[in-house]
Amino acid sequence: MADRSRLADDQLTERLSAVPQWSRDGESIVRTFEAPTFLEGIAFVARVAEIAEARDHHPDIDIRYNRVTLTLSTHDRGGLTALDFDVAEALDAL
Repeated sequence: MADRSRLADDQLTERLSAVPQWSRDGESIVRTFEAPTFLEGIAFVARVAEIAEARDHHPDIDIRYNRVTLTLSTHDRGGLTALDFDVAEALDAL
């Protein structure tokens, strides 16, 4: 399992470079995915849920028709950890 220690700013910069479609928003990272249709967006959310359950780390999910915005943060650590970036990489692979 990924380290749940908060990352320092230099570590955050390094990890963000590995997931260039994600952006930092305070103590979270955020990415919006766009699906061809609403139903495909919902199917994508189901695949996100499988990854989240398997890693016991759940993003905040905002669905706006065919646009799905995911926000990751390790809330119990008050910021970003390696786990957030590991999950972001797994979600990018979808």
